[in-house]
Amino acid sequence: MKFLNSTAPAIRALDRQQTLVVLPTAAVEQHGPHLPCGTDTLISDAIADAVEAQAADCVLRLPTQWIGASAHHLRLGATLDCDLPTYIQLLCQTLQPLLEMGFCRFLILNGHGGNIDPMRVAVRQLQSQWPDRLLAAASYWSIAEAAIADRLTGEDKAVGHACEAETALILHLRPELVDTAAVESAMGWKPDAVEGMFICRDMKQRTAAGATGRPDLATAEQGRQMFEGIVDRVSVAVDRLLAEPLPS
Repeated sequence: MKFLNSTAPAIRALDRQQTLVVLPTAAVEQHGPHLPCGTDTLISDAIADAVEAQAADCVLRLPTQWIGASAHHLRLGATLDCDLPTYIQLLCQTLQPLLEMGFCRFLILNGHGGNIDPMRVAVRQLQSQWPDRLLAAASYWSIAEAAIADRLTGEDKAVGHACEAETALILHLRPELVDTAAVESAMGWKPDAVEGMFICRDMKQRTAAGATGRPDLATAEQGRQMFEGIVDRVSVAVDRLLAEPLPS
């Protein structure tokens, strides 16, 4: 069930214990020279819609939270940002009314790397107040890691930024928004993990192009297969959360 399209009585009538509330999260920020600034939101929207369509009777799909924690992109411009304390509170306060309504199962389904740390803080804060609720958070690429890696042809086998994976997904979902003339290899970018250590670099320090990997290898067919694999794996994760015993 989509929250936006549902009446209040329909939402009030949902089974509080056997409905999974899904909050998709994303960002609006620069995505290199070739992808739209709304890339993360477009992908998150599409995944959440497809997952909800497969389980409409047990998933309550909230509107996608399009603003993200994107301060590390600001020096490249064309980026909207929510600072970390505000973003954490935004997530908590979005879910709070549904917790108060008695819903017991929640998944923050993320589509932007900068949201990972604050979303984990948010669910930790909520869990201390609501210890009898099941609170989960994950990026779609961590759930569907193998399904994504199997379809990437370049050296990088994970979702980066305006990379092969994101470019393929947008070529499948919204090809008219891709500036195909500007697509080029973005190799030579600096990672944020070295020898098991997190190195805090903003995106301009990591890549002058504002992109990573080999977007030039991406195809729409690759994106279609990847999207279907992601939706399948996220749907499995949804089933697992619905079957997971509630905390006591």
